[in-house]
Amino acid sequence: MTKKEIVKAISDELGLTQQRTKEIVQKTFDAIVETLVEDRRIELRNFGVFEVKMRAARKARNPRTGGQVEVPAKFVVTFKPGKEMEAKVRELEEREIARRIATSGSQPYREGSSGLQRPPGNEGGSSVR
Repeated sequence: MTKKEIVKAISDELGLTQQRTKEIVQKTFDAIVETLVEDRRIELRNFGVFEVKMRAARKARNPRTGGQVEVPAKFVVTFKPGKEMEAKVRELEEREIARRIATSGSQPYREGSSGLQRPPGNEGGSSVR
């Protein structure tokens, strides 16, 4: 979904013009970015937490040449979803499992600590991540 699609959905739901809604959405994004730059953290209840963290310098490989390159330390933005968002994503996962069962007639995947996994004895096929 794009920002334009978000603006259209909100303007349709609230009866605002798309131009006014676009201004509101942009101001919201600007406030999030400004808070991250100034405070390095913003917590949006029932949504999640954005945080600026320092990623350490590391050694990497150039995939073209295979040579080692130094990657300098840098600031990155991380996101940890809130409980409500995680619950909705979990529901999506459960619906996907139910859909797979319904279309295949059997249980092609089981839930494990690392998400969806093939059941034992079913080594073929691709994994779902």
